[in-house]
Amino acid sequence: MTDVLAVANQKGGVAKTTTVHSLGVASAEFGRRTLVVDLDPQACLTFSLGFDPDALDRSLHDVFVRRDHVADVCLPVPGVAGLDVLPATIDLAGSEVHLLTRTGREHVLERALEPVLDRYDLILIDCPPSLGVLTINGLTAANSVLIPLQCEALSHRGVGQLLETIEDVRAFANADLTVRGIIATMYDDRTKHSRHIIEEVESRYGIPVLQPPVRKSIRFAEAPARGKSILQHAPNSPGANAYRELARTLLDMSLVAGSPG
Repeated sequence: MTDVLAVANQKGGVAKTTTVHSLGVASAEFGRRTLVVDLDPQACLTFSLGFDPDALDRSLHDVFVRRDHVADVCLPVPGVAGLDVLPATIDLAGSEVHLLTRTGREHVLERALEPVLDRYDLILIDCPPSLGVLTINGLTAANSVLIPLQCEALSHRGVGQLLETIEDVRAFANADLTVRGIIATMYDDRTKHSRHIIEEVESRYGIPVLQPPVRKSIRFAEAPARGKSILQHAPNSPGANAYRELARTLLDMSLVAGSPG
C-alpha cells in the first residue's frame, strides 16, 4: 500500500518545502519509489529540485483542468534515482478558482493520483501555506499529515487551526486521515526555548514530535539554488543526517501501519 503523506502548516517559512525535498531524497536513497507533489503555486519545491517552473510546458495545473494525466506530467528528478516530481507553476493559482466550480472538488487530487499509486511506495505532498482548496485537496488525498514546526516563539499557534481543518476534512472528505507527527525544524539545541516549544506542543496537542529535531544550518539556504537537497549538497551535515533518520522513522511507521493485525 502506498503511503501518502501531506506536509502542511498554514504558517510560511517553517521549512515545509525543505522537509518534503529532503524526505523525498532520503526515501529514494533507501530504495523507496517516491513521488513528491508540488501543490504550491509558488513552485518552490519544483525550483529546488532543479527545474525552472517558468519553462515547464505542463504542470499539476494541467491535471486539475483535465488537460493531462499525472503520469504524463511527472518528471524524474535529476541525480536521484527513484524520485519523481509532479511539478507546479504559477498557473496553479488559477486552479484554485477552477476547483471551486468542480463537483467533489476536495477529491480531485486524490482521484488524479489513483492511477499511479502502484508506481510508488511513498508520495509526499507539499501543501501551500494556507488552508484553502489546494491544501484541502492535499489532506483529502493523504493517509496522514506531517506538520513541520519552527522552534520559535508563537510558531505553534497555527497548529491548532490546522488541526481544526484536519477535523473538518475527516468529517466530510477523509475519515481515515491521521496526524503522523510533528517535525521540529530550525532547532537550536543551545537554547532552552527550542526545547520548551517542543514540550509545549506535545503536551497541548498530544501529537508526537518525531526525532531527531532538524537543527538550524546555512546549508539549507545554500542547497536550493543548486537544484539539490541538503542530502546532496552537504551529505554528511547534521541536517542531512537528521532527515535520513526521520525518513527511516517514517519508513518504520509505515511498515507497522501496513502490517496485518
